[in-house]
Amino acid sequence: MSSSTGNVGLPPATGAWQAGDPPGRRKWFRPEGVVRLESGQELPDVEIAYETWGTLNADASNAVLIEHALTGDSHAAGEIEPGHPSPGWWDDLIGPGKALDTDELFVVVPNVLGGCQGSTGPASLAPDGRHWGSRFPRLTIRDQVSVEVALADALGIEQWAAVLGGSMGGMRALEWAVMEPARVRALMVLASPAASSADQIAWASPQIHAILADPNWRGGDYHACGPGEGPHRGLGIARRIAHTTYRSAAELNERFGRSPQGGGDPRFAVESYLDHHADKLVRRFDAASYVLLTRLMNGHDVGRDRGGVREALSRVTARTIAVGVDSDRLYPPSQVRELADGIPTARYAEITSPYGHDSFLVETEQVATLVKELLGG
Repeated sequence: MSSSTGNVGLPPATGAWQAGDPPGRRKWFRPEGVVRLESGQELPDVEIAYETWGTLNADASNAVLIEHALTGDSHAAGEIEPGHPSPGWWDDLIGPGKALDTDELFVVVPNVLGGCQGSTGPASLAPDGRHWGSRFPRLTIRDQVSVEVALADALGIEQWAAVLGGSMGGMRALEWAVMEPARVRALMVLASPAASSADQIAWASPQIHAILADPNWRGGDYHACGPGEGPHRGLGIARRIAHTTYRSAAELNERFGRSPQGGGDPRFAVESYLDHHADKLVRRFDAASYVLLTRLMNGHDVGRDRGGVREALSRVTARTIAVGVDSDRLYPPSQVRELADGIPTARYAEITSPYGHDSFLVETEQVATLVKELLGG
């Protein structure tokens, strides 16, 4: 979130990290020249924010790449601090003595191209000094991975010891193993499919439309507006819809039932819960990045132009664990099992949890056990 608003009550027009904000733990990679996209368009002056933990060993054999989900970022471990409005989203897994032991491993977490926490995206300034906004080109998962390949080259990493990701991060992790099979020794895909289904695209559609219908969307060119003047209503509605798909019906019923919020508040408790998550997101994320990345996830199909999903998955040579969640109603375990069945070197594992899709973030003990298996194999 930009520190320049000076207004505590109203959210800034964009919750994106902006030049001049505290850098936090971020480092930046700047690819040489322009980045050429699958669409044929070019992006100049690209920057990719990333964070690292641990030390790269002499032969660069201990590097692990972690890919974040839709509204995640590079801050996978660590506390809230200037520049990082949220604590590390996998903090229980990354650090000395943890499953991703940074006394032994060099962990790299980039903020995705098109994101809004330090990497080039719609909220970034273009070479003409104005925000990219509506001019920012559409991206694909493969565009994002191509930039990460350049980052790996710059870091001197010829092969990752492992690539791990959940949800949107799982899509990128899978693309790494298909695009660059020789550069991925081990792979973990959590709660993510080989291709987005009609059902998943359908859930995403009202989220996108909610943002585009917000009068403050302004065609995607709102980033220079003042506090409270961004498309917060639309982004908040999108978050409410999405968050409902991230949790399970059983958990919501058990946790909230039909209880009122109380204290004279006319809302149901579950409505208050969704409102809370909506308010948090509009203060730390960018609506245009949300639209861009959601469309990109809709377009995810590892088999596109590769002879189909089965043919694409057969390219993977990494030792693989594909992890489903038994209560996931967004990316059901059947899709993850199909992915595992298509990779010759894969096994399927399942997280048991009432927390739905978010279990790959919540059930860190179960994930840690699988990570240790992956790295120890």
